[in-house]
Amino acid sequence: MDNQLLIAKGQNPLCLHPRMANRHGLITGATGTGKTVTLKVMAESFSAIGTPVFLTDIKGDLSGLCAPGVSNAKMEERINALGLEDFNYQAYPVDYWDVFAEQGLPVRTTISEMGPLLLSRLLNLNDVQTGVLNLVFRIADDSGLLLLDLKDLRAMLVYVAENASDYTIQYGTISKQSVGAIQRALLVLEDQGGNLFFGEPALEVHDFIRSDPDGRGMINILSCDKLFQSPALYSTFLLWLLSELFEELPEVGDLDQPKIVFFFDEAHLLFDDAPDVLMNRIEQVVRLVRSKGVGVYFVTQNPTDIPDKILGQLGNRVQHALRAYTPREQKAIKAAAETFRQNPHYPVDQVITELAVGEALVSFLDEKGRPSVVERAFILPPRSLMGPIDLATRRELTRGSIFRNKYEQSVDRDSAYEYLQRKYAREAEEAEQEKTRKARERDRGNYDRPARRGRQPDTMLEKMGKTAINTLSTSFTRQLVRGVLGSLRK
Repeated sequence: MDNQLLIAKGQNPLCLHPRMANRHGLITGATGTGKTVTLKVMAESFSAIGTPVFLTDIKGDLSGLCAPGVSNAKMEERINALGLEDFNYQAYPVDYWDVFAEQGLPVRTTISEMGPLLLSRLLNLNDVQTGVLNLVFRIADDSGLLLLDLKDLRAMLVYVAENASDYTIQYGTISKQSVGAIQRALLVLEDQGGNLFFGEPALEVHDFIRSDPDGRGMINILSCDKLFQSPALYSTFLLWLLSELFEELPEVGDLDQPKIVFFFDEAHLLFDDAPDVLMNRIEQVVRLVRSKGVGVYFVTQNPTDIPDKILGQLGNRVQHALRAYTPREQKAIKAAAETFRQNPHYPVDQVITELAVGEALVSFLDEKGRPSVVERAFILPPRSLMGPIDLATRRELTRGSIFRNKYEQSVDRDSAYEYLQRKYAREAEEAEQEKTRKARERDRGNYDRPARRGRQPDTMLEKMGKTAINTLSTSFTRQLVRGVLGSLRK
């Protein structure tokens, strides 16, 4: 089928066209209807043609992609019913990642790289507090100063608050009350694992885009069973990751297949309570990232979980069963049915409530980018292991990763916190020296002689310039530039 990806079979084989895979997609359905199996089958199919995959594993049952599946009566029944004559169980190349470094390679970024827009959302700041945080980042960025971890940001907040009057004319009013609120929010974030997430070495998204020696795309699995307990951290991390791909990857136009495909489970969290400015920028990233060769697939219970402007950009769709127990659910089913190109042979809204587990309504874009008429079909069974692997196997595979030496050990290099500690110590020492000098002059009785001028305090520009020199290489002496979602452009 010309490298098409067979995903489901009904009256006809239903295939995803690799050239259209970067037009994004949506997998929806109630809990327990088969979304995870659909995600696995798509991930396996992309990997088989050499396209790397990133996916979030909330329940832990996607880790089995690294091992071949096991035959059982239920699997054999599905294989025979779909007429899959060449079906074979197999393992796929996998890298495991984990913000908490317990079930995979650690994933980190720096405060500067995430930027004030996403960090404000993560900290649940109000408009005034968000404005103050933006000023703090602007002061740091204008000086070429990178904030690497939480203690750097805390130190910078204190420094800016103490010198607020010096910055007011150039940057605007800096409220100490808002600084205090931000500091408290940072403490909450630290308790949720933010001290592990922010630091170095920071993740390089290009490391997700690679193949194994057999040419199969790597499947990057982010362990989220613990991360998902902090929904704000989970969703903000995914938005940062998407923005990194958008900023880092070059324009490539339409490729024969995507450079990488991202699956975002529990996708409604990406949009819940997001301010309008962030929603507009997310829409822009989703719309434009396809030109970078990236396919984005959202996984959630109902299409109405996705904002309309983004939903309209998702061309490849798989709808599993929904239940209509309440008027609100009935309305949601009707809305879901209307998103498909209708099939004249049956009412789509009725079929959605009748689908069996593993069965779905499927509509993929054809080779010319047109949505196909929706068809009722069964999703293929996955070739890899259903369910999770044991933790010992997972850790062994992680120890064998080529990225272990690169990411395993955190690095705490000289940055804003260390500079400010030295600055305060130097000022205290100079104050003590001045006190001693004046005491000696009094002891000599030399009260009439004008005091010698001590070391003059630095101007703000001198202070921040010295910060940059002490913390950064010469490549960062220019002003830092931020992208669409506020992430740092490198």
